[in-house]
Amino acid sequence: MKGTLYPPEMHGRGIYDGGKITESKPIGLSGEGSAVTRVGPLFYWSWFHSPLEGYIGLHPHQGFEIITYMIQGRAVHSDTLGITSEVEAGGLQLMRTGSGVRHEERFIGPDAEGFQIWFEPLLRDSLKQNPSYRRYQHKDFHIEREDGIVRKTVIGDRSPADLSVDARMYDVHLQEGKSITYMLLQGRVLTALAVRGSGIWNGQTEGDQLQFHHKDFVLLSSNANELLSLTASEGLRMILIDVPDNPGYPLYPKKP
Repeated sequence: MKGTLYPPEMHGRGIYDGGKITESKPIGLSGEGSAVTRVGPLFYWSWFHSPLEGYIGLHPHQGFEIITYMIQGRAVHSDTLGITSEVEAGGLQLMRTGSGVRHEERFIGPDAEGFQIWFEPLLRDSLKQNPSYRRYQHKDFHIEREDGIVRKTVIGDRSPADLSVDARMYDVHLQEGKSITYMLLQGRVLTALAVRGSGIWNGQTEGDQLQFHHKDFVLLSSNANELLSLTASEGLRMILIDVPDNPGYPLYPKKP
């Protein structure tokens, strides 16, 4: 197992609506201060907070696939397709922006919190497609529960969200001392953000481990298929996103 840890001081920062929305960016755009600017087709990950209510005005997107996943509070979306939609905690909004769309967002608390995450499909094809929007509530997702463990599939197998990008996303809750395993395939990278709590990742080799704390961002990869284990040192909530290091198509070059 190869693991790299990025504490919150290595994440980028953003402010919107006069400070009513603040962002920490474990993966940010060039120039935003994030130590990580891309992991394969995953090229932006904003963790936003709005204590009361914050608004981001109408702005354009093109080509990319964008999800908004809520941890607390509500997100209200409106766009130039004529759609107005709302999701609550545990809900997801998916925009496949295709040939182009503009949208506006409002995050409503108290203590609204969530993620906006951008994936890059094959732009040559995506730019020819009509833009679309889908909404999914928490109850729409596949959730596995056992003693002290909850694992929700947000993107990937058994998820209703229809991304074209090869990505898997999980929302994992572990009580103190509980563990899960994760099969990380060769050529893929597992990104993991500690939303609450702390824990330890272990590889198959004895002594191969990585300890992390609240708000830490971790990248994990392996030279071969490897069964990893995740153990909670205290009550833990962690978001996992698994993507290929090389998606098999050219990715848009970032400007320096």
